[in-house]
Amino acid sequence: MTLPHTAIPVLQLQQLCTGHGRRVVGQDLSLEIAAGEVLCLLGPNGCGKTTLFRTVLGLLAPLGGQVLVQGQPVQRWPRAEFARRVGYVPQAQNGVFAFSVLDMVLMGRAARLPALSQPSAADRAMALQCLERLGMAHLAPRRYTELSGGERQLVLIARALAQEPLLLVMDEPAASLDFGNQIRVLAQVAALRSQGMAVLMSTHQPEHALRVADRIALLGQGKLLAVGAPQATATPSALAALYGISQAEMDAHVRAGRLAG
Repeated sequence: MTLPHTAIPVLQLQQLCTGHGRRVVGQDLSLEIAAGEVLCLLGPNGCGKTTLFRTVLGLLAPLGGQVLVQGQPVQRWPRAEFARRVGYVPQAQNGVFAFSVLDMVLMGRAARLPALSQPSAADRAMALQCLERLGMAHLAPRRYTELSGGERQLVLIARALAQEPLLLVMDEPAASLDFGNQIRVLAQVAALRSQGMAVLMSTHQPEHALRVADRIALLGQGKLLAVGAPQATATPSALAALYGISQAEMDAHVRAGRLAG
């Protein structure tokens, strides 16, 4: 599936202010993501990434400014229409109900189905295709609750892909995965870009951002400190300042080959 490219950015943040009630978490956040672009968000714990994502998803109202999806404020989209455009991959969750893996992925098709209708054979085929793309088709009959944390994460990614969204928001999608599955997920992100999907992704691993991002945004203390090309933005000195480590510690990290200098 290749998604259509449009002149209007898929996602726009315009002088966005985020927070809870009267408590401001993020201020003056402005950026755009186009179709076929991956933007990776880097920042320490507590910098406002989760609050930003919840605002983009329409779960929190902006305290100021606005979030536009295809040029329209998030709050103006009917929820069913919004779900056809924006998919979300949270960090791996513990299952509560013993759904099969295939049924979990089929839930991603709900946004594409008329009210009260059942998934068709074509929907089931789409769900299986999404699992196959992630090397997970053999787990289709298994119970979601029986999977490892890494396997659950891949199922959540497959569920989001089954929505066929224009924008995919991914909250540290490789955080609980082993090395092989991390590579598989990053390859999938690159494939989604080539199909025209816009991806907003957070990660605590700058190496992942440098591998797949078209642009990187540095978020610190609720502000966008820099947005730009990966090598020019995620420099060792900028990352040292962002994460509050000494330049000597960062230099040692670079010398060990863990980050391109």
